[in-house]
Amino acid sequence: MERGPLRVFSGSANQALAKSVAEELGQPLGNLDLGRFPDGEVSVQIGESVRGTDCFIIQPTCPPVNENLMELLILIDAFRRGSAERITVVMPYFGYARQDRKARGREPISAKLVANLIAEAGADRVLAVDLHTDQLQGFFDLPVDHLPARQVFADHFRHLGLRGEDAVIVSPDVGGVHQAKLLADELDAALGIVVKRRSGPGKNEVLEVIGEFSGRRVIIYDDMIQTGGTVIDATEALLDRGAREVHCAVTHPVFSGDASQRLAASPLTSLTVCDTIPVPEHKRFDRLAVLTVASLLADAIKRIHHDQSVSACLHTSHYHQPRLFGG
Repeated sequence: MERGPLRVFSGSANQALAKSVAEELGQPLGNLDLGRFPDGEVSVQIGESVRGTDCFIIQPTCPPVNENLMELLILIDAFRRGSAERITVVMPYFGYARQDRKARGREPISAKLVANLIAEAGADRVLAVDLHTDQLQGFFDLPVDHLPARQVFADHFRHLGLRGEDAVIVSPDVGGVHQAKLLADELDAALGIVVKRRSGPGKNEVLEVIGEFSGRRVIIYDDMIQTGGTVIDATEALLDRGAREVHCAVTHPVFSGDASQRLAASPLTSLTVCDTIPVPEHKRFDRLAVLTVASLLADAIKRIHHDQSVSACLHTSHYHQPRLFGG
């Protein structure tokens, strides 16, 4: 099926990543005027014709979550009313993802509500990176292409020589074991688990560490880092078990509150994240490395535009040298 021309547009949440994606695709970002009215409402003006085009809107719903989500919904509506042939929402980070079930009575399932809002606004499909759980794909009543960042991390650690019998990949909770096992397989490394009990909102208590760590190099692998408490507790527990060094690889650097300061003061050897969420200068610190997912997203966008298999791009290297901060 022949589609209209491919066009890429960016919301205000992560324009640096969007520009990198556009560069990978060999085209400029589309002309879009974003602003706020005096009362704080979102103002959107598409500065070019999008009639009959295959539009990709890049907008993570990272903090400020509600602001970025509302902007995304209004953007989708503007492109729908502008007669775009197809609208694909590219969400490097999906906010509200952890509210995916009713843990207690009379609670909302906010992740499903957000998925409904995106579909109702007029999106035709979604392209996402490392959703908090795989089953979130089923919350959308439209096609979802889910890209794990695992291969980007695997290429990075291979480049550092952190692989093989000397390495252990650790999941900081039982729910992440499957993804940790896949990364361990990529790196021919062993697998470990930190079992924890949540002792309160935003707090975790490490109970047990499962695996053999004495004298080995450990990588804690997770999809997001918010307060940093889980990672710091796991790092200390692993060092107590004899780990030679502890690295951490996390896709989404949410960095709530003083998380970056706490991580900077922790015994972590390094923290590697992706640019799915921008890291402001005041949250950067020594031992932080940022890998880009721009090449991965650009490859997926091209495949979607040409109606090709997206899963094929998961077996292609998209590695770029990381940005490093500090010494």
